This record gives sequence, C-alpha cells and structure tokens, in this order.
Amino acid sequence: MSIAITGNCAPEEQQAYVDYLQEKYNRKLDSLDINIDGEYADLHYTFTKEPFERIRRITGYLVGTMDHWNDAKTAEERDRVKHSLEDCSCSPMEKL
Repeated sequence: MSIAITGNCAPEEQQAYVDYLQEKYNRKLDSLDINIDGEYADLHYTFTKEPFERIRRITGYLVGTMDHWNDAKTAEERDRVKHSLEDCSCSPMEKL
C-alpha cells in the first residue's frame, strides 16, 4: 500500500486513517493520499481489486459453476426453456 502525504501528519494519525477506511468499507486499501489543511484532512483512496464470482440461479439453485452437478441436473439445465428480452416486441417506454 502506498501513502502520499501533503502537510503535517504523524505516523499514528496516518495509521488511524488507514484503520478507519479499511474498517468502514471492509476492504484493503491500495493507496491513500492525505492532504492536511489546518484542521481538515482530505482523503483520496483506492482499494485493492477483488475477484468477482458470478452467481446465477439455475433450476432453483444459486450456483457459480455447474462443475459438481451430476448428469441428471446437467441435463435438466440443458433442457430448460431459456427466455430472452430480444423476443419482446415492445420497447420499455411502451410498457409504462
């Protein structure tokens, strides 16, 4: 993590800002820019990227992947009717 400071900021105060942001957002900081202006502290920060796992609802189950499904459940998913919005003949504004 990188910290850039403009102004006078003690190491304890820097750590307090890091702890505050990580606890508030429950994420790890990637960078923090601290700009001290008198009694005010302006904080600009970015968080580390977290991988996102796609979860879908398929045949009544919330799943990320179908790797562990047996043959019957895989066949059920393959045979289900899949609907799309492209089949809709009206625009969203016409529904209102």
